[in-house]
Amino acid sequence: MRIADFLTPDRVVLDLRARTKPRLIAEVAARFNRSDPSIDIAAVEAALLARERLGSTGLGGGFALPHARVEALPGYRGLFARLDKPIEFEAIDGAPVSMVFALLTPGAEASSHVGALAAVSRLFRDAAVRERLRQAKSAADAFQVLAEGGKPEISP
Repeated sequence: MRIADFLTPDRVVLDLRARTKPRLIAEVAARFNRSDPSIDIAAVEAALLARERLGSTGLGGGFALPHARVEALPGYRGLFARLDKPIEFEAIDGAPVSMVFALLTPGAEASSHVGALAAVSRLFRDAAVRERLRQAKSAADAFQVLAEGGKPEISP
């Protein structure tokens, strides 16, 4: 599985306006639904917020990886958002977050989501990738960066 297997161009958002973590999570849930109307906004928002209550998914370097299992989801779904202004996210390095990759996994999955999380995390540890995403002029450009960076195979 590659990142491009669960990220589509319509789920790449640049200059998203959200001023708080809860508002960002709500906007992410709405964007997932906009891409696939069968995705329940309230279920996604509740699942992502519940995961954040366990501990922040702000991984440092201005990046967060909110993720959750959603029962009725037929497969993996990813969404990338570059924020118009960084927000407080309780990240491990204390820095605000300006880029978010949200990952939804089917509720029936046991542990295979770990591979997808690792692939996304590995991609965003690369300073060159983060810089290319910061400089992307369009959502299509950002999708290209993410799809290129997601070439290594990961197990489902």
